[in-house]
Amino acid sequence: MSADGQGRSHWFDDEAGPVVRPYAMTRGRTTSTAQHRLDLIAVVVTEPHADDPESDPTLSPEHVDIVELCRDTPQTVAELSAELDLPIGVVRVLVGDLVDSELVHVNRPVPPAELVDESILRDVINGLRAL
Repeated sequence: MSADGQGRSHWFDDEAGPVVRPYAMTRGRTTSTAQHRLDLIAVVVTEPHADDPESDPTLSPEHVDIVELCRDTPQTVAELSAELDLPIGVVRVLVGDLVDSELVHVNRPVPPAELVDESILRDVINGLRAL
């Protein structure tokens, strides 16, 4: 019998609820089937036809939470991770599953190398004005 007199380990906490390991949420996977590359600032948007994700028996509660969170306001992968208190790797796998199921889509950020430099645009405008 333990020090608490109830036969439980000293670290057990009744108020904590059940503990689910991250690998259980992803069924042991570290990537989604389509290998979606999801940056921390990639924005997840719920598809309009994703009416009732709770009725889909293949979705976990975490999948449903992601769809619901992104329904009204698109969320970044980092925001989802913080809101759901899940590791980024787990959120990436779950979002990848939802993309595969066509329940969400992801808007990836434009890489800095592809952004147009404002000074170049000014030079073009000034050049056109000079014509």
